[in-house]
Amino acid sequence: MSLTRRQVAAAALIAAAPVAAASPAHATAPSYGGPPRTRTIYIAGDSTAAQKYADAAPETGWGMALPFFLHHDLKVANHAVNGRSSKSFVDEGRLDAIFAAIRPGDFLLIQFGHNDAKSADPTRYTEPWTTYQDHLRLYIAGARARGARPVLATSVERRRFDANGNARPSHGEYPAAMRALAEEEGVALLDIQALSIALWQELGVEETKKYFNWTETEQDNTHFNPPGAIAVARLVVRELLRTRVLAPRDVRRLDDDIPESWITWPEATA
Repeated sequence: MSLTRRQVAAAALIAAAPVAAASPAHATAPSYGGPPRTRTIYIAGDSTAAQKYADAAPETGWGMALPFFLHHDLKVANHAVNGRSSKSFVDEGRLDAIFAAIRPGDFLLIQFGHNDAKSADPTRYTEPWTTYQDHLRLYIAGARARGARPVLATSVERRRFDANGNARPSHGEYPAAMRALAEEEGVALLDIQALSIALWQELGVEETKKYFNWTETEQDNTHFNPPGAIAVARLVVRELLRTRVLAPRDVRRLDDDIPESWITWPEATA
């Protein structure tokens, strides 16, 4: 059942104290007389962005590579988790955890779609033009209520080619629904789906295997290895610049080669 706009707004404002309107794109977070507070980019998303641990290596989420392209006064809080959709992330209380920590001047980067399409799983499935958009509105309204800036990112594409070597889309109507919502809500949109499928087309059938989690025992066309995560993180930061969410002073190394050795997989904690 589709949520009403009133329900969306009410849910997002639960337990939120009144705050000032969302900060402009390049505003410095309030310091209340002290030095400027470090801003944080919170990531709400799925396995393509998530932090991976030693037992999953060499699988790498693009969120793990994002800090390589950001100056030190911008931090990344990666809350993306394997298997989550825009719905299950909310239902499990993960969005509430972000809202408990996010502060004025911070950013909430939202990428869902891979698992929203799991129509056989009612705990994750959303319909692109109704419940998917409704759940995304919870993220948008909640971030704004706390003085943070929401940013939507269409899902990065899988490695999928037809018999003629053409990269094929795999996300159905979800990217189009997110693009429409971004325009409706006046939210910056990072079109990672369009950019990534163009990159896979440029690289081709064989070369793209070097960017995905292809090993001797696994041929994974959804998740990345270190080069793939670095490449997608670079796309994300370039989009953050293009949309003026970040300023040139906020980013670094966009044209540099990033060593794979910079990616590390910590041991999972209990």
